[in-house]
Amino acid sequence: MIHQYQLNGYNIVLDTYSGAVHVVDDLAYDIIAMYESVTTDEILQSMQVKYEHDPNISEEIIRDTIKEIGGLKDSGQLFTSDAYENLSMDLKKRKTYVKALCLNVAHTCNLSCDYCFASQGEYKGDRAIMSFEVGQKAIDFLLENSGHHRNLDIDFFGGEPLMAWKVVKQIVAYARSREKEYKKNFRFTFTTNGMLLNDEVTEFLNQEMYNVVLSLDGRQGVHDRLRKTITGKGSYEHIVPKFKEFIEKRGDQEYYIRGTYTRNNVDFTNDIFHIADLGFDKISMEPVICDSKEPYALTEEDLPEIYNQYEILAKEMIERGEQGRGFTFYHYMLDLSEGPCIQKRITGCGSGTEYLAVTPWGELFPCHQFVGDEAYSMGNLWDGVTRSDLECQFKENNCYSKPECKDCWAKLYCSGGCPANALHATGSISGIHEFSCDVFRKRVECSMMTKIAETIREM
Repeated sequence: MIHQYQLNGYNIVLDTYSGAVHVVDDLAYDIIAMYESVTTDEILQSMQVKYEHDPNISEEIIRDTIKEIGGLKDSGQLFTSDAYENLSMDLKKRKTYVKALCLNVAHTCNLSCDYCFASQGEYKGDRAIMSFEVGQKAIDFLLENSGHHRNLDIDFFGGEPLMAWKVVKQIVAYARSREKEYKKNFRFTFTTNGMLLNDEVTEFLNQEMYNVVLSLDGRQGVHDRLRKTITGKGSYEHIVPKFKEFIEKRGDQEYYIRGTYTRNNVDFTNDIFHIADLGFDKISMEPVICDSKEPYALTEEDLPEIYNQYEILAKEMIERGEQGRGFTFYHYMLDLSEGPCIQKRITGCGSGTEYLAVTPWGELFPCHQFVGDEAYSMGNLWDGVTRSDLECQFKENNCYSKPECKDCWAKLYCSGGCPANALHATGSISGIHEFSCDVFRKRVECSMMTKIAETIREM
C-alpha cells in the first residue's frame, strides 16, 4: 500500500508497510500512481502525452524512471506487501505485563475548565485525595506485575495533582526506595495547571520528574474563555509567569506545554505561535474531544480549516527552524529512520493491558479517560485485574482488528486510534472516531513534510 500527496512543493510517496518515504519529481509521481494498475506500454503512452511539451522528458527518461520504480519495488521500498497481519494475531495471544500507571492522586481541582473530561477533576464522583497507603500499594502492584520491564512509568494526574502534593512526595520517595531491590527504574511524569507552582514544587519536580506537562491553551482570551478558576476568573495571568520561571529553572530536562483547541479557536496555530513566542519550545495542542452538543465542539465543517492550520504550522516550523528559533510540536515528532517497534505500532498505547489508571480509592481502569465509567472498572490494587474479559478486549483492539482500518495508509502510525475516543464517539472501544482519524492523517502528512524539509536542509 502506498500513499501519495503533494505539500509545500514536495511530491511525497509513503510506502505503508516498509515505512520508506520518497520525495520524487513530477514524472515519477505520476508513474507511481499508475504503476500497479496498468502495463508499462500504457504508462509510457500516457506520460508521452502528458509531457509532450516538456523538452526535458524523452521516451528514454520515461523508461528509465519506470525501471527505477521497479527497482524500488524489488528492493522492498515501494508497493511492499503486508507482512504484519499474521503478527497481529500472535500479539493478541501474548502475555502482557503492566509497565505504567496513571495515578489519579487528586479527584479535585482548583480550576473549573468547561471542556474537562474529568468533570472538573471529580470524574463524576466524589472529591478525593489519594492516601499514601493507596499510593504505596500502587507502587507495589506495579513492581509485582511488571515482569521483564525494567523502566516503569508513573504519571501523576488529576484533577490537579498539586492539591495532593504531600502524598506525591511520599509516593516518589517510596518508589525510589524499592528500585534497587527490584532492579527497576521509575520515570515520573507530572501534569499540572500551574496554579500552585512555587519554589519548593519547582525544585522537587525538576529533581524527580522525567517529564512535566503544563496546561496552557494559548492566547490569553482563548485560554481564559474555558480555563477559569472556581470563582470564574481566567487563569492566564497567574500561570504564565510561573511557567516561564519553571522552564528557566528546568534547563534541558523534558517538559511540554499542552493546550486544547476548540471551535472557539480553529485558528489554533496562532495559539501555538503565541506559546512559542513566550519562550516555550516544546508544545502540544490537542483537538477537544467532547459531546457534539457542546458549543465549543469541533465538527466535520471545521476540518478544511483544521487541515489548513496544520499546513500553516508545518511551514512556519520549517521557517523558524531555518532562522534558529525552532520549536518541537508533539504531533510532528515522527522518526522516519527508526521509530517504535512493530508491536507498538500495531497495538498502540497499551491501555487496559500495559497501562492502567488508579483512582484515589485504588480502583483500576484502562486509562485516565475511562475513570468513573464503572463498565470499565477492571479491578483494584488489592485483588488485581479481575476483569480478564476487559483485558482481552483491549489486547485484541488494534489496527488489524478494525475493518475500517484495513485500507488506511496511516494505520501503523495510529495503531487503530484511541480506545477512549472511540468509546465516547461510537459506544465501543473497537469503533472508529472518524473525525480523529481525519485529523491524525493530516498531522502525519505534515509531520513527514517537515522531516523531509529538515533532512534536505541538513544535506
